[in-house]
Amino acid sequence: MRPPAQLAAEPFSRQRRRKLHSQAQAGFADAGFLHAAMVEEVAARVMALGRPFARVLDLGGPASAWPGAVRVALAPGDGVVLVADEDRLPFADASFDLVVSIAGLASVSDLPGALLQARRVLAPDGLFIACIAGGLTLGELREDLIRAEAALTDRVAPRLAPMVEAQAAAGLLGRAGFVMPVADSERVQVRYAGLPGLLADLTAMGARSPLAARSPLRRDVLAEAVLRFADRAADDGKVAVTVDLIHLAGWAPGTPPGLESALSQAIGRAL
Repeated sequence: MRPPAQLAAEPFSRQRRRKLHSQAQAGFADAGFLHAAMVEEVAARVMALGRPFARVLDLGGPASAWPGAVRVALAPGDGVVLVADEDRLPFADASFDLVVSIAGLASVSDLPGALLQARRVLAPDGLFIACIAGGLTLGELREDLIRAEAALTDRVAPRLAPMVEAQAAAGLLGRAGFVMPVADSERVQVRYAGLPGLLADLTAMGARSPLAARSPLRRDVLAEAVLRFADRAADDGKVAVTVDLIHLAGWAPGTPPGLESALSQAIGRAL
C-alpha cells in the first residue's frame, strides 16, 4: 500500500475541480460556447453510427449541458443517462453501452486509470468517446504568463495544466484495452479584445487551472501579462487564442467487424 504522502500527491486538486465546476454552473450560459461545440460534435459522431445506446454514462459533465434532443438521440426510449466523476466510477463491470466525456478528462490526475475504469464499465461492443482540450490549447496565455513572471520574479510557477497530445492519448486508449482506438484533432481560434475577457470566460467555463500546487499570481505579473497579451493583437485589436480539440474514441473488446468502417468514417482517423 502506498504511504499517505504519495496518495495525496495528485497533480490536480479534487477540491479545486469541484469549485471550478460550481463556478461553471453559475456562468455557463454566457461562456459555454466551446463546451456546446464539443457536445455537438461528439453527439454528431455518435449519431452517425446509426446505433442506439440504451445505457449512457456521462463522465464529469453536468447533465444540463446535453440538449434534450441530443439526450434522446443518444439514449432513445427508456434509455438512461447517468453522470459521474471521471476517475471514480462506482459501477459494476459492463454496466454501460456508451461512455462519453466532454472536457473533463483534461484535468484528471490519473488519465490512464480513468480510461481503464471507463473500459471496465463498458459492455462488450460498448463505445467510449471523448473530447478534451489538448495540444497547444491556450499556448498564447501560457507563454505570456511565463515571460511576465520570468521578467519580474526569480522563479516561474506552473499556471496552466499540462496538455495531452492526440497521438499520446490514442496510445493510452490502446493501453487501457480499447480496440480500434481513434484520435483526431481540430484547431479552433477564439478571438479576445484583451486578457481579462479570456480569463473571465475561463472562469465561467470552469476551465481555470485545477493544479494542486499553485502559488498566488502577483498583481504586477498579471499586469505585465496583460500588456504582453495585448501586443499580440491584430489590426482589429483582437488576439487569436488557440484551442486544440482532441477527439478520442475506442470500443470495448467484442466489437463486430462491420462497425469498423462506420467508426472510421464517423469518428475520425484510426491510429
